[in-house]
Amino acid sequence: MQESDIINIIDKFYASGTPLRDLLIRHSAAVAEKALRVAQKVSCLAPDLDFIYEAALLHDIGIFYTRAPAIGCHGDYPYVCHGYLGRRLLDDLGLPRHGLVCERHVGAGLSLAEIRAHGLPVPERDMIPESIEEQIVCFADKFFSKKKDAPDAELPLDAVMRKIESYGPTQAARFQAWVGMFENNL
Repeated sequence: MQESDIINIIDKFYASGTPLRDLLIRHSAAVAEKALRVAQKVSCLAPDLDFIYEAALLHDIGIFYTRAPAIGCHGDYPYVCHGYLGRRLLDDLGLPRHGLVCERHVGAGLSLAEIRAHGLPVPERDMIPESIEEQIVCFADKFFSKKKDAPDAELPLDAVMRKIESYGPTQAARFQAWVGMFENNL
């Protein structure tokens, strides 16, 4: 898929020149760049670089469905839903592999047990990154917020760890395993 194809997909759902589209593009481009750096450092795992780039650019496609006024989202769903809603959208466009990245990048992935324990308003199924590409995009995403003034400013690892730890020990352990796998190679 060409970058122009990805932009065309984004343009179907985000009006050109709008703050939310610009935020999505800046954030996703920063995630894509970091994800490619991570993937290149773990080339022994044979990650699909083209797919990682495409999936990173599309991983947050579903945010417009959600209610997150601070970043310009005025939809009907809680923000935690943007992953599975993005998957639905991409599945409908014939991009199921990309859709799985959308669904599985929320937090450090969500297990069925975590979904049930926290009463999350998402489908009851495991949403944990499985493929190396899914893991890399999820990992890279955690280093970038969607703050309107700096969606492409990379957060330091200690700040990312504190945020992930606030989601609970299972999330922290999952992310810490990725730190061990990826961070030493950065």
